[in-house]
Amino acid sequence: MALVELEGVEKSFPIWERHGRVRRRRRIVRAVDGVSFRIERGTMVGYVGPNGAGKSTTIKMLIGILVPSAGRVSVAGLDPVRRRIDVARRLGVVFGQRSQLWWDLPLQDSFDLLRHIYRVPFGRWRANLDAFVELLDLAPLLATPVRQLSLGQRMRGELTAAMLHDPELLLLDEPTIGLDVVAKARVREFLARVNRERGVTVLLATHDLGDIERLCSRILILDRGRVIYDGELEELKGRYGYERTLIVDLEEPAPPLAVPGARVERVEGPRQWLRFRRDDVSAAELTAAVAERARLLDLAIEEPDVEEIVRRIYVEGMAGEAVTPAT
Repeated sequence: MALVELEGVEKSFPIWERHGRVRRRRRIVRAVDGVSFRIERGTMVGYVGPNGAGKSTTIKMLIGILVPSAGRVSVAGLDPVRRRIDVARRLGVVFGQRSQLWWDLPLQDSFDLLRHIYRVPFGRWRANLDAFVELLDLAPLLATPVRQLSLGQRMRGELTAAMLHDPELLLLDEPTIGLDVVAKARVREFLARVNRERGVTVLLATHDLGDIERLCSRILILDRGRVIYDGELEELKGRYGYERTLIVDLEEPAPPLAVPGARVERVEGPRQWLRFRRDDVSAAELTAAVAERARLLDLAIEEPDVEEIVRRIYVEGMAGEAVTPAT
C-alpha cells in the first residue's frame, strides 16, 4: 500500500464578489480539481506550481484540516479527516511561513512541550532530540527564545520539532523560503539524511526548484488545481530539456561564432555561450565545429535546469497547448 493516495480529489471554496452597488454574487472557485497520485514509502517527491495552483490546499487535506469536496484522501491507509489524531502522529509538517514553536519560550521548552503533545516516550524523544541537535547544530540555541532566532535558525528548530515523534511522512510547504545559501544547504542536507537513514517519506512543495533538483527523483507539477506532469525528474529533463549550452573559452576574443546547429547567446571577452538543441547536433559535433573556427582553451556543457524546463511547460504547454499560470 502506498503511504499517500489521492483519487479524484477536489476542493472548492465559495467567494463573494461585489455585483452592482450593494449586491454581492457568490462564485465557486475550485482550488484543487481532480488530483490523483500515489506516493510510495521512503521516496522524496517534489510538488511544484505557481501561486494559487493548489499545493498548500492539497497539503492541508493530507493533514486533515481541510475536508475534500470530492474524491478520496488516504495517509497510511487512514482518512485524515476522520482519523485526524492518528494521522497527526504519523506526520511531520513544516510551513515556511508559519511556526509550530512557541514564540516567547526558549527553543528547548518548545521541544519539551511537543513531547507531551505527541506523547512521545522520554527515551525516544531524548535520543531523537540529541541526534537532531547535533545534525543541525542547535546546541547553542536551545536556551534562546524563538523570537530571537534568525529565520535560518528558526527553520532548523521547525525541522527538529516536526521530526521528534518519528513521523513516517514529512510534509514541507516552502521550507527554504527566505533562507540564505548556507541555511538552504543545511536544510537540504538534513532532509536527505532523514530520508536516507530513517526512511522518512518526503513531500516537498516549493517554488525553489533548486530544492527539487537536489533532493527529489520524482516531480509533480500542478497548474490551476490539476496535475499536468507526474514522473521522474530525469525523464522531465530528457523530454523538455531539449536545449543545452556549450560554453567555450577561446584563446583570444572573437566575434560570435557562426556554427551550424547553434546560436551564440552571449559573448564576454574570449568566452562564448552557444545554445543548441540536442536533436539537431551533438555536443561532440558542435565542439569540433567550434575548434575548426577558433583555438579552444576550455569548454563545458551546461544542461537546462529544472526551473527553466518548468517555466517552458507553463508557457508552451505539455503537448503544444499553452498552459497559463494561475494568478
